[in-house]
This record gives sequence, C-alpha cells and structure tokens, in this order.
Amino acid sequence: DALANLGLNRGIPGGLTLACLDGSTYTSMVVEIDYEAGYEPESTSTDLLIERLESVCDKPQGIELKLTETDFENEDIWSPDNVRDAGWDAKSHDPRDDSTLYWQVIFPAGVYEDSSVLGVAVDASTIAIFKDSIDDAENFFRRPSAEKIENSVLVHEFGHLLGLVNTVYTSPADHEDSSHPGHSNNEDSVMYWAIESSSIANFFDNDLPTEFDLDDKQDLQGLADGSIPCTDQLWKP
Repeated sequence: DALANLGLNRGIPGGLTLACLDGSTYTSMVVEIDYEAGYEPESTSTDLLIERLESVCDKPQGIELKLTETDFENEDIWSPDNVRDAGWDAKSHDPRDDSTLYWQVIFPAGVYEDSSVLGVAVDASTIAIFKDSIDDAENFFRRPSAEKIENSVLVHEFGHLLGLVNTVYTSPADHEDSSHPGHSNNEDSVMYWAIESSSIANFFDNDLPTEFDLDDKQDLQGLADGSIPCTDQLWKP
C-alpha cells in the first residue's frame, strides 16, 4: 500500500527535526504509541514526553497521544530492521500527513540485539523502548526504579528524533561525547549517553536527568531560527 511504499525511504533520526521545530508547515503533532499487551508505557513517561516536546516543538494546534495495543509477533530479539518494519506496519499515517506530524514509539516484548540497549531510534519517525531490558536494569541494581528509567529513556530517544546531538547539524557548543557520538557529555542532560544503556545505574543513584540541558535547547533554538544550519540529511516533505 501507499504507506508501505513510503516506508521504503524512512529517513534517519533527526530527519524530521525541522518539521517538529517549525510551526508553520506542521501545525499539530501526534505521538503514536503501539505497545504489546502488558507493555503499555507508564503514564508518567507519556506525560513527561508531551511536556518536553511542547517545550521545544512549535505546534500551535497542540501535541497529542494515540495509544494502540498491537501484536508485533516477536517476543524475542529485535534488530534495527525488525523495529523499522514493525513500526511501519503499525503506523496509521504518513509521518508527514498534511499539516500533522506523526512520530511513533513501539513498546514490544523482547530485547534489542545488543541487550545493553534500553531504547533505540531507527529512522526519522520511529523509536522502540524495551521494557524487559528496563525491568532487568532495575532488578539488577534495585535503583533507580524501572519507571524512572523509562521516563528518561523515552525522552532521550525522542531527543534523537530531534537530531540531538549533532546528528543533522554541528553544534557551536562542545557538548558531544566523543566516545559516544550523538550523545551529550553532560551527565545532567537527558541526552547523556548512559541514559539508554543497561549500565545506567553505574552512573546514577536514584534521580535521573529528564531535561534537555541548556546546550541541547540552544541547539534546537538555533536550528529553529536558522542560525545553525542543517545538513542535507533531512527527510523532505
């Protein structure tokens, strides 16, 4: 079908950054959440996500959630292609549908092929959060809680869809971790590299960052006003 054909060109994380930051072409946004039975996201996570997106994305008609229970027919190991294919099979709309921007997160059973990964962004509009791995991270260390980990990981992965850090631009600030490209070197930023890793409790005791830091926000502002140029890797409408 048309949506499946569109999915052949799925873009890269950050490819729809300007579509989110610009309120003139896409005046509203929908976050599609598709979850396996028993894997529905915490309400604290989705509430926090909307709050963070509203703080950086210009959407005069608002940002809303659409939650759908979905059978992904995979409860084992997930590769990037598995995530992309499952995401696009479950999508209800073209991510750039008229004046509405659609981004999507899937919550499947099972784990990523790199079992240390708690969440992953795989294209311009699709991420996955692995609750089984998040639960294991909590159970091994006992703190921080699985709910707090999920809160941070969800915002972190949407930060990748926003192009953070240096995915589709070059920041004037030196805040990218050279050992972990695409991530912040600031432990107080939700884009810190360890947020999406099962080693998260080696770096944080209980309170986890859930905010984009000043450098992150200034990067997004610069992208929005054009003072920071984007690369040619944007997913054009």
